[in-house]
Amino acid sequence: MDKIIDCHMHFSAKGIFNKTAENIGLKCTLEEVQNEFKKNNIVLGIGMGVDICEENNLSNPQIIYHGKEKFPPFLAQCLGINALAINKENLKDTLDSFKQKLEENSTVGLKIYTGYQPYLATDKKYRDFYKLAQKYDVPVVFHMGDTANSMGKLKYSQPLIIDEVAVDFPKVKFVIAHCGTPWVADAVEVVAKNKNVYMDLSGLMEGKFKAKKQIKEFKPYLNIFRTWFNYLHDYQKLMYGSDWPLVNMKEYIKVIQSIIPKKAYDDVFYHNALKVFDRLPEYLKKQEKKIYD
Repeated sequence: MDKIIDCHMHFSAKGIFNKTAENIGLKCTLEEVQNEFKKNNIVLGIGMGVDICEENNLSNPQIIYHGKEKFPPFLAQCLGINALAINKENLKDTLDSFKQKLEENSTVGLKIYTGYQPYLATDKKYRDFYKLAQKYDVPVVFHMGDTANSMGKLKYSQPLIIDEVAVDFPKVKFVIAHCGTPWVADAVEVVAKNKNVYMDLSGLMEGKFKAKKQIKEFKPYLNIFRTWFNYLHDYQKLMYGSDWPLVNMKEYIKVIQSIIPKKAYDDVFYHNALKVFDRLPEYLKKQEKKIYD
């Protein structure tokens, strides 16, 4: 396993993840991210957009605010969709703003925060964005499963609903984040049934821990993933993600290594992301040589 793509992480130079990073003994800075990447052979991280776009319109794409003149070469982004702020009056302008951001090579996907926002993945609010994803050949990532706070509404983040979206939009690639935990069996079935649905392994644990102890203490929990991944029997449908800064990268990599067979490491930790995020091969070709400058 020579190199890794972290297909689901977070960053903001505005400070919203500072406390989360402090919980694992780090700081949420570009320098810290790059240092962690270097130590763990991570060539690229795909950040989920949460910051308001520079146009300062709540309905416009949520981005990674990095505070630099140029987008950091070791990061890419999925544009967040703030469905709460989108209505009939601003839909056209919102879609135009997304199109503009999708022209940037640092944008590699879209992110929908189901569970945090009270809309099902099948809601008509999202259909134009699925069409946009198809046009620009980028995947759509859904938050699925448990939410980080009690204000989330779980019925919107139950992964079975992605089956309907996948059938209605067969030319779009969809990603179920966090394995849909705790509905792992449902998420795996949706992935197994639909050739255009994949799953990332981010956010299965959080906090500061040592992998060896964690793997032992949470063996029954981790066995759930081993069992259903065996049922899926297709490790090309799984992608590594950390949900950083929720976890220490080095220790989390070890945890994920413990639930997939060694022969699948290269695919899960690197190659699969290149197939799902179609823009990544070209982006990496241009960016990778700059990463460790």
